Amino acid sequence: MTSRFPFSAVVGHDDLRLALLLNAVHPGIGGVLVRGEKGTAKSTVVRALAALLPELAVVPGCRFGCDPLVDTECPDGPHLGDAAERRPAKLVELPVGATEDRLVGSLDLERALTEGVRAYQPGLLAAAHRGVLYVDEVNLLHDHLVDLLLDAAAMGRAHVEREGVSISHAASFLLVGTMNPEEGELRPQLLDRFGLTVAVRASRDVATRTEVIRRRLAYEADPEGFAARWEAADAELADRIVTARAALPTVALPDSELRRIAGVCAAFEVDGMRADLVVARTAVAHAAWRGADVVEEADVEAAVRLALPHRKRRDPFDEPGLEEEQLADAMQQAAEHADNEPEPDGPPDGPDDGGQPAPEGSEQPQQQPQQGGSGSSDKPPAAPAPAFRARLLQVPGVGEGAPGRRSRARARTGQVVRSSTVDGAGLHLVGTLAAAAPHQNSRGRTGPGLLLKAGDVRLSVREGKEGNLVLFVVDASGSMAARQRMSAVSGAVISLLRDAYQRRDKVGVVTFRGSSAEVALPPTTSVDAAAARLRRMRTGGRTPLADGLLKARRLLEIERLRDPRRRPLLVLLTDGRATSTGAGGDPMRDALRAAGLLAADGTASVVVDCEHGPIRLGLAAKVAVALDGACLRLEELSADQVAGVVRAARAA
Repeated sequence: MTSRFPFSAVVGHDDLRLALLLNAVHPGIGGVLVRGEKGTAKSTVVRALAALLPELAVVPGCRFGCDPLVDTECPDGPHLGDAAERRPAKLVELPVGATEDRLVGSLDLERALTEGVRAYQPGLLAAAHRGVLYVDEVNLLHDHLVDLLLDAAAMGRAHVEREGVSISHAASFLLVGTMNPEEGELRPQLLDRFGLTVAVRASRDVATRTEVIRRRLAYEADPEGFAARWEAADAELADRIVTARAALPTVALPDSELRRIAGVCAAFEVDGMRADLVVARTAVAHAAWRGADVVEEADVEAAVRLALPHRKRRDPFDEPGLEEEQLADAMQQAAEHADNEPEPDGPPDGPDDGGQPAPEGSEQPQQQPQQGGSGSSDKPPAAPAPAFRARLLQVPGVGEGAPGRRSRARARTGQVVRSSTVDGAGLHLVGTLAAAAPHQNSRGRTGPGLLLKAGDVRLSVREGKEGNLVLFVVDASGSMAARQRMSAVSGAVISLLRDAYQRRDKVGVVTFRGSSAEVALPPTTSVDAAAARLRRMRTGGRTPLADGLLKARRLLEIERLRDPRRRPLLVLLTDGRATSTGAGGDPMRDALRAAGLLAADGTASVVVDCEHGPIRLGLAAKVAVALDGACLRLEELSADQVAGVVRAARAA
């Protein structure tokens, strides 16, 4: 077996190594989320941690890795009086494409059908108990698995209620996730469950990069020999973890440092109290790690740097991280608060704005004279209007795309709607038993269990929700360039992007202005990248509406080849005017013809009418008719102004 890359041999990544080591000292911190670009050794460092964890005392033969002195409610128990054996802590990897059965366990179908007994087959949560549960590309994990992880992480136990099985077992683990932010962000609920977060980047220092290459090549040439050279350093770290764990209960956390922690968390306006608790635990672990018996200001500052970057985000599109000036101001304010020793129930003495940047869209757009549709000026981006809660736009019918939260879809998870002999996901137990039961006498059954044949098997047909490809086609021409109008359009698109983020969609952006259209952002799951592109969008010039629709059609054709199961939803934001065409014909007629081609492709679409003023030409509605799609006014995108859920795209 090839040796893992040694933890001590990792070059740089000091914050990442510290975060992992502090969690090894105090598992109650809650795990680590590692954010970083591809090729930065995120997975290498995490996998190397397992070799440093102390050995565990477990009950021999227990499938759940129980501690005989602690775990008294094990399904394989009771274990009272059982002798213990020692084994290394496990690092269990949860694949992004894992099923629910693989994660939480399920009914042992072989024993159920052949022996007639209800037997439970443990899953990955049981295997990870008292060890490390590692999720690579955690931001791509299916939502139903995220929900199960949240429950287990919150309660320290896994509960399985399915297919006649009712099991509860301990599932306390160190949760470590890695992700590339370019591939999409993490759900806020799971993001908050990670105690610490670290951003890793490849060093730009030539000497550091040279040493990384030298060590990696040496490891690939002789893994065992390379690991042996670093064995002493890893053993020293492992001993230090054991020592710090033993000292943890004796480390004192003075009231002055508690007030400092509360003051910093209040200054950054973090939600809830989990941040305060995580910072406190991390500060205690940091003090134990450096061999101190009292938490000091340096311990609190180190804990804040690791525990608050992902909790200070007020919006999905905010960049995580702490500015040095913000942190220094918050620490100073907290120090003054601690020195003054206010009453425990008094309000924290933090800055009025918590050191936060102004909310998105807080800048009031200036009034500018409107530009005509033939204007050729190149205007800078308008500040978007405040975002709002967007109404639900759906693709009609039932799809089979990636799990998400937008449109109806047949899926491996969700509500079971029927059984089937030809399609489905997983065994439909009741349907299978019902199909086999009438034939038991004719098949000569004499003992327990059922005699099954291939024709008895029924599969579960489930219906859930899917994520879609939401393609925004944005009119950036002179007729849309009025400052107030473009501000409203930008705010609406940002609101729709936030909705796409929450519903786990892929998004793309096509803009058109002047004489042509361009793909501002190819389809991606990183909706914050789309928001950044739209904020930089410039306006002005004529309106090549036909070219914008044709560019969108070509982009969707490519995406159908790449991901044929992900259904698209085209969202066109325009006032409907067309004043430019590459063929020299009638611009409006060409635009309607291009819209008809999209309708013939079966593309679900929504036209957002951005026309403004007392006189309305209704051109956007004509485009919507040609697209065979719905037409909404800009103000109708707000869910707060329109009651109920809207089926925005009409059925074909």
